[in-house]
Amino acid sequence: MNDGSSDTEGRLARIERLLESGEREVAPAWRRVTHGEPRWAVTASILVAVTLQSKLPERLTLSPSWALPVLEVVLLTGLIAANPRRVELRNKRLRWLGLALICVISLANGWAAAQLVRGLVNGTEGSNAGALLLTGGNIWLTNVIVFALWYWEWDRGGPADRMMGHRQFADFLFVQMQSPEAAPPDWEPAFLDYLYLSFTNSTAFSPTDVMPLSRWAKMLMMLQSTVSLVTVVLVVARAVNILQ
Repeated sequence: MNDGSSDTEGRLARIERLLESGEREVAPAWRRVTHGEPRWAVTASILVAVTLQSKLPERLTLSPSWALPVLEVVLLTGLIAANPRRVELRNKRLRWLGLALICVISLANGWAAAQLVRGLVNGTEGSNAGALLLTGGNIWLTNVIVFALWYWEWDRGGPADRMMGHRQFADFLFVQMQSPEAAPPDWEPAFLDYLYLSFTNSTAFSPTDVMPLSRWAKMLMMLQSTVSLVTVVLVVARAVNILQ
């Protein structure tokens, strides 16, 4: 236990030394050691996703309907307790805890989307256009948050590895990386950038100003576009049919 604490303290001391050195002038912030990003954005987005899932009809949720939202809150509480203000260095257990949280949110939303699509195809869902649009919008927005979390957690090894500058080859190419003169010298991608990436991919069904470079990034964006397209097309088509 003490060895782990000493190792963490040593890495934090290295960060402080590098931040105080002249490395700032050598490489852009996204390529060098920096402080961890503030936690508030990712925490707020997860709470929004949990709230949205708790509002879904019980027929679209795994039974009991309260179980997964409660589990998500418990996992999130553990992450906040470990790093309350910033997403700082994490051990492997915290890394797996964060991935488990995203998996649970993904499972809950994937199940809801699958049940909704099956109900629309079988004609058992969508008797009320307004309720259908609200449910579809709920699942679509949660899907945006889910994929933003995956992009944020995997790009260049995750937030902790990005903070340490461990991986120099980016999985996502942001505009500020191509044109550093268009951004402040301390700019580096944070969760809100990945949330924007996820939102535009769900609305345009293709990359906009952020390009996927690695194969896993391309496959994940393709999966998100597919889920979003199927959900939107089926929900809107059924709603228009009801209104007519």
